[in-house]
Amino acid sequence: MRTSNPALSDKTFSGEVSDTNGIMTVDGTVNKTFILVGLAFISASWIWMNQARFIPLILPAIIAAVIVAFLTIFKKDWAPVTAPIYALCEGVALGGISIYFEKMYPGIVFQAIGLTMTTLAALLFAYRARLIRATENFRLGIFAATGGICIYYLIDLVFGFFGGNMPLIHSAGIMGIGFSVFVVIIAALNLVLDFDFIEKGAGMHAPKYMEWYAAFGLMVTLVWLYMEILRLLAKLNRR
Repeated sequence: MRTSNPALSDKTFSGEVSDTNGIMTVDGTVNKTFILVGLAFISASWIWMNQARFIPLILPAIIAAVIVAFLTIFKKDWAPVTAPIYALCEGVALGGISIYFEKMYPGIVFQAIGLTMTTLAALLFAYRARLIRATENFRLGIFAATGGICIYYLIDLVFGFFGGNMPLIHSAGIMGIGFSVFVVIIAALNLVLDFDFIEKGAGMHAPKYMEWYAAFGLMVTLVWLYMEILRLLAKLNRR
């Protein structure tokens, strides 16, 4: 099994066996994912409705989300506690970022949320109907593309410290929009790898706490997809 999601690596389920508390199931993972999305939505709404008072919490929330995410990745059995904390912190961060985009382009946030949810539903339907399959070549292609995007964004981050930036990421020209469309597609296709990974993990009878961990991994992909759709819509609005 291979997935480009850093939370769901090749060895995520290696060595995992069922325990007396039960085993991981697909339905259980879906339920945990709904809980995490709900927690993120609650904290994002809290920031949205109290902007002036809680804006200073956004940067600490981003830092906390990153720390908790790495802690969850390295301590999978802590996921029942750390995954909800991650969702709450990520919700605060996304709420603040969404406020920034909404002030520039009114209505863009609700469009991005709608497109993210419909993309998730469409790919889940396609996967369950076996219209799209996570073959080995498919995994390799998405893995390579995701890795390339991450490296490109990392270089842009480094350049940003010196007042520069990489082309395409911030451009609202045809090439810049094309780049964002490509990134959105890759982010969306990562959902297919996550679905496949979760299904196979459940088939391997992983411990029950892995439902929380797998839901966390899916949440990571959804956050990335939402941010890339938001960026794409912003570029389109700038034109």
